[in-house]
Amino acid sequence: MKIIFLGPQGSGKSTQAKMLADYLSVPYVEMGQLLRDKMNDTDQDAKVIRTAMETGTLVADNKITIRTLNQRLSKPDYAKGFILDGYPRNDEQVRNLPEGIDMVFYINIPDDEAVERLLKRGRTDDTPEVIRKRLETYHQETEPILSYFKQKGILAEIDGTPSIEEVDADIKMRIKNFKNNEAQNA
Repeated sequence: MKIIFLGPQGSGKSTQAKMLADYLSVPYVEMGQLLRDKMNDTDQDAKVIRTAMETGTLVADNKITIRTLNQRLSKPDYAKGFILDGYPRNDEQVRNLPEGIDMVFYINIPDDEAVERLLKRGRTDDTPEVIRKRLETYHQETEPILSYFKQKGILAEIDGTPSIEEVDADIKMRIKNFKNNEAQNA
């Protein structure tokens, strides 16, 4: 299965995406980590990524993000499926998605809870100002793409405020329902 997890930072999407990747035995791809890894390189792409990360903005050049992801997904172990965390974030990235996305989980939580959760994780790039900037950018640039997935009938909105275990159970129930529907339609 090819599954995307979207949601504001602090929603728990990465935790849930990793758990589902383990459950389904497919590779987990976290776009933010791919970009953080790439920013340690010495090329121009790395410089652009580093500047964006330090200012709390998204990488403005979609070609860099798309290129970074496509390099990862071109590896043979991603051919049978993957869990993609935190991507796409805008219309151009949606247009350049790999074929055959089965489901998109949107983990939603209030901004105040997201800020509280992110401050607890203690990363150096997590200041209240940078977090709020990221959330503002997310709401402006990423939330509008949810309608694309809803129109395709593959969007599942998940309440991210319950416990990790409750959210996980909700996601797994939806996966089972999807697989049952696929089996009936085969």
